[in-house]
Amino acid sequence: MAHEDRYGLPLSTSSQQAAAAYREGVDLMLAGWTGTVEALESAIAADPDFALPLIARARVHGFYQQGDLARGKAALARELVAKRGTERERSHVETLALAIEGRLPEAIASTMKHVDAWPRDAVVLSLPLGAFGLFAFSGMADHDRARHELCERVAHHYGEDWWFLTMSGWAMTENGDVVRGRGITERGFDLRRQNAHAAHAVLHAMFEDGSIEKADRLVDDWLPSYDRAGILHGHIRWHQALGALEHGDAARALAIYADVLQPQATQAPPLNVITDAASLLWRLSAYGHAVPKALWVEADTTAQKLFPKSSLPFADVHMALFAAATQNREALAARLAMIEQRLADGKLPAGPVVPAICHALAAFADEDYAACVQTLAPVLTEVVRIGGSHAQRELIEDTFIVALMRGGELPRARTMLNARLHRRPSLRDMRWQAAMG
Repeated sequence: MAHEDRYGLPLSTSSQQAAAAYREGVDLMLAGWTGTVEALESAIAADPDFALPLIARARVHGFYQQGDLARGKAALARELVAKRGTERERSHVETLALAIEGRLPEAIASTMKHVDAWPRDAVVLSLPLGAFGLFAFSGMADHDRARHELCERVAHHYGEDWWFLTMSGWAMTENGDVVRGRGITERGFDLRRQNAHAAHAVLHAMFEDGSIEKADRLVDDWLPSYDRAGILHGHIRWHQALGALEHGDAARALAIYADVLQPQATQAPPLNVITDAASLLWRLSAYGHAVPKALWVEADTTAQKLFPKSSLPFADVHMALFAAATQNREALAARLAMIEQRLADGKLPAGPVVPAICHALAAFADEDYAACVQTLAPVLTEVVRIGGSHAQRELIEDTFIVALMRGGELPRARTMLNARLHRRPSLRDMRWQAAMG
């Protein structure tokens, strides 16, 4: 009996148990749900020569920065699929392996070729679609539009599929069509409530349209069904902390930080550990709230262990937040030297915006607001190149606006705040406007 995945693609295994466990593992992975590892390991045990669960397991290792394990499983999956695998499965394994190995241009090229041939291969299609996906971390200035256009191109192959609705709705939201994007994402969420990526995507839409109270209720109502070990558990609470800051409630934001975002409390993947911690603490401080120095020092110690060298620009920017906030000029200088060398060598696709942001953050921490503004102003439109979501990148714009206000450039600050308030309501922005008179 031939086996297929949930999207009707053939699977090269004769084991019903392996096929069923693989289907379950993929669904759990696409939903960001716990149990993914157990399901994939069950598929591997049922058929050790079946390459697809092995490469999927390698991808999960990659999420958690377990590079040696990820690359080892990817290499074995390549060997297995060459011996027993269809053309589609060979391309599937190779594409995921390239992504795992950090070979982004090759992985993107392989992804696009694969999706053209097998558009319903959701695992491969997922590679460029997230805030931490191939497109976001490619250095592209138009990755929001690219994700949306890719989803539009293949939408007819998916119909009312819960995973595709989630990701296409999120891509639409990030590309600026918030009303339509939220509606599509909510359709996907209704089809499968045990879907952390859908909850997360809805929260992004609510951030963009100013539905802060509704977002807070969504987290309170939905989160009890999601295990703390879930890959997005902490980040979903991070969104709730941003909502608290909208109301000026620093105490609640700090309580959320202590509960699930502090390095000693979180079970999130390393990239989320450093980005959620650094960005929330920086926002608290930039918005005028007291942040105990011990929190910065503890988080920075963990971050230095996780990302000791320059890597993804998105990680580098958040490491610069730690260095600036803790006044660790030596660490910042060392990282900047690596970043600028990569730029000089043509190995930094995101370009000059990365060192510029790092220099500006250091100036802000030194209370040299004029230098912060002068450094950031020419590259503000290029911040998108570092990747992540709009909500995450807005931290840089916030820093710029606060620097304008503290540096006495009130007309420029008002202009930026007026533009943001025309796009979406924000209690914080209205407070800033009122403070300027």
